[in-house]
Amino acid sequence: MKILSAILLIAVVAAVLVFAVYHHSGWDKTFAKSDKVQIKKVSFKNRYGITLVGDLYLPRDVKSAKLPAIAVSGPFGAVKEQASGLYAQKMAEKGFVALAFDPSYTGESGGEPRNVASPDINTEDFSAAVDFLTTLPEVDADKIGIIGICGFGGFALNAAAMDTRIKAAVTSTMYDMSRVNANGYFDAMTPEQRYTLREQLNQQRTKDAQSKTIAVAPGLPDKLTGQEPQFVQDYFGYYKTKRGYHKRSINSTGGWNMTSSLSFMNMPILTYSNEIKNAVLMIHGEKAHSRYFSEDAFKKLTGNNKELMIIPGANHVDLYDNMEKIPFDKIEAFFSKYLN
Repeated sequence: MKILSAILLIAVVAAVLVFAVYHHSGWDKTFAKSDKVQIKKVSFKNRYGITLVGDLYLPRDVKSAKLPAIAVSGPFGAVKEQASGLYAQKMAEKGFVALAFDPSYTGESGGEPRNVASPDINTEDFSAAVDFLTTLPEVDADKIGIIGICGFGGFALNAAAMDTRIKAAVTSTMYDMSRVNANGYFDAMTPEQRYTLREQLNQQRTKDAQSKTIAVAPGLPDKLTGQEPQFVQDYFGYYKTKRGYHKRSINSTGGWNMTSSLSFMNMPILTYSNEIKNAVLMIHGEKAHSRYFSEDAFKKLTGNNKELMIIPGANHVDLYDNMEKIPFDKIEAFFSKYLN
């Protein structure tokens, strides 16, 4: 009995030590840490003076003095410790310098009020990340690409249309945030309904101004009833469970500033996407409710360096973290070709 008690005591102590090592390691991501990369916390400003915070992933096995680099952000309402960090780490394993960053007003990045989105500023965030990457001694400033996930896929296309320094862009499970805010899902909103929504949101602005508070839009439910649309259940399965929960993620813990929708309704972010001359790879899941965003955006792209890749059987959130669904080899080949 004494021997058994001693064994149990040793097991408990070992478990505590393991927990302590993990707890004090500073690893706060939703994915496993790779021993093939080194990570640095970095910060930089966008041209509006907002300080952005990111994690810089560097390959340990450096084969060149100057490496191609990739800036990664998204999904919409997520933080760099979630999907964008996973993508960045994987690309660093493949030999790229990769920067996962929190967009303005979210996560560890600056900006007040908190949890507000902007078609302009969130597009600028990508260009600010490019600015930062050009200053690094490890980076070849002429070989920079970007990856936008979910809503930041739309911002990535907008950035690629504006910023000619972006030599290649990948979108994964893309949302067109202007379109979905102005038209609703599957463009079901009528002009009359859109006007009514504008009235409601502007009434909310008045309430916010008078109360000196900011109303928050409803986020994901804390529990499912089983009656929710499948895509809501999919989001819940990522953001509200151990799989993808993070305390700084809006989608995990709360909701956006309610009036954020107003600017998106009047400012289509993909207006000039047909003028993108550099390479674009768009990836989407076959079963994703959002698939039409990528398919329609792809139709507008021009040139023979654009590609749409549909992943069989994948839903929207599969491309956040499902390593069997995310085509990292294809993404590597794409960037290797166009950041050469």
